Amino acid sequence: MRVKHLCAAFGGAALLFGTAFSTPAQAAGGGVELYHVWFDSPGKDTRTNASLNAEWVQIKNTSKRAVNVKGWVLKDASNHKYVFKNITVGAGRTVKVHTGSGRDTAADTFQNRKAYVWNNDGDTATLTRANGSKVDSCSWTKRTKDHKWC
Repeated sequence: MRVKHLCAAFGGAALLFGTAFSTPAQAAGGGVELYHVWFDSPGKDTRTNASLNAEWVQIKNTSKRAVNVKGWVLKDASNHKYVFKNITVGAGRTVKVHTGSGRDTAADTFQNRKAYVWNNDGDTATLTRANGSKVDSCSWTKRTKDHKWC
């Protein structure tokens, strides 16, 4: 009988500590994080749709489960906000959030803007849940060439 209680207590403690010691990214964003930012689209800044779409932020789901990011917000330091539509990021998958216009797919979504969002000389991308809790952020300065791995 004591062995049975000891095993149950040990199993419960393992579950408790397994949950308590999860990584901050898992706790905050379910494994979703900012992965790569291309803030300076190649060539001249002409504001063509192709140039706008060459500016993007990529998020990655590092968990083993799909995560729906509907209502989550991606914003810059000047508070330009993009609210995610009903997008599910598959386990181990990435999604690029392009600045310009296009047709949303499982791998690419579009802000439908006519002007650049991410400052070439320094900025911060912040990802929050719909309730405003911070999931992740990624910053760069003018010393960073044209993109940043987060």
